[in-house]
Amino acid sequence: MTKQLLTPLTFRHGATIPNRMVMAPMQTHSGKRGSFVSDQTLQYYGARSQAAGMLITEFHYVSENGGPAYEPGYPEQLGAYSDQHLPGLKKLASAMKKDGNKAILQIHHAGRSAIGRAVSGEDVLGPSTIDFAHLPYPIRGMTETEIEAIIKDFGAATKRAIEAGFDGVEIHGANHYLLQQFFSAISNRRTDQWGGSLEKRMAFPLAVVREVKRVVAQLAPSDFIIGYRISPEEIHGDQVGYTYRESRQLIVQVVKEELDYIHLSLWEGYQSTPKDTTRTYADLFKEVLDDQTKLITVGGVFSETAAQDAVENYSDLIAIARGTLVDPEFAKKVIAGHGDQIFDQISPERIPAVKWTPGLLEAFSRDDSLGLPPLPGGESIRSLHTGRYDMYYHQS
Repeated sequence: MTKQLLTPLTFRHGATIPNRMVMAPMQTHSGKRGSFVSDQTLQYYGARSQAAGMLITEFHYVSENGGPAYEPGYPEQLGAYSDQHLPGLKKLASAMKKDGNKAILQIHHAGRSAIGRAVSGEDVLGPSTIDFAHLPYPIRGMTETEIEAIIKDFGAATKRAIEAGFDGVEIHGANHYLLQQFFSAISNRRTDQWGGSLEKRMAFPLAVVREVKRVVAQLAPSDFIIGYRISPEEIHGDQVGYTYRESRQLIVQVVKEELDYIHLSLWEGYQSTPKDTTRTYADLFKEVLDDQTKLITVGGVFSETAAQDAVENYSDLIAIARGTLVDPEFAKKVIAGHGDQIFDQISPERIPAVKWTPGLLEAFSRDDSLGLPPLPGGESIRSLHTGRYDMYYHQS
């Protein structure tokens, strides 16, 4: 049953992972003031060093003006925007890699979602100056100089990832953060080289990809992994930022840059489909990849059976989010032939074993029957295995 799931995979540039399971990026609410790695961060990731063959960190912002993506204070979002973060990043890479699996640093800029800057009274930046009805603060369009600086910041964060000992980086172009904001017709209303036509809306994400590649070519081992994460569509009622038809055109250009993988951020799981076709996103995007660019899908995996289905029928690799949150030994159990022992729910008794951070516990709303802290909006912790929880949590 597990043959395909446990087959090693070699990426374009030579890195090999021992199986097809990936730990999806999930925020831990664990950063110290200043967005530094904490002991709780290290305990959380160290406990998951055998959760998958490749582990992707939560989002780390690359520019001081690029986060945090939630209200500042303790705990904070993690950062990779200065060399002061390098000692913590080294510890993080070591904790993730201690059992021989690959560790990937996810790098991003929050753009208009840098809530922490708004709370602190600082400018919140985006592609264009727009007042969004759903945001209680204004967005200032970036200058050319700011755009160029942020592109360089992605390169600098990649350099830190290399120096810290990570095996690769994932460029975060999904979940309504800055790269997606530039690609979206809703948030990018520029009329210069960075916006307007579809081709020009691709310019910023492609410039980031090329800067990351430049740094990797200069400084990284030859098998250093580069991935790109994308939300296949941005549709909010009658407002359309882009459809999968347009995002596939972006991925066609990204593929030309010879990255190792494309990671689809899928709210409704690895089997999900657009509204106007019965074909899955996985199938639609596989069509535009070359033979060496691997596809990762994500979502809805709590069992060995589901993980196996994903890699047999949908994608090269399956990213497991809530499954590894609930059971840090997901892959270890599959490898040992104990996939039937994977936990798919949480309980108070298991909280010490899963090493959830204090900030992560605080992110849930109270369920008195379990004695656990609460999910936003009052949902029970039992909704951990529902789509609503995925909508809240799967943001990194």
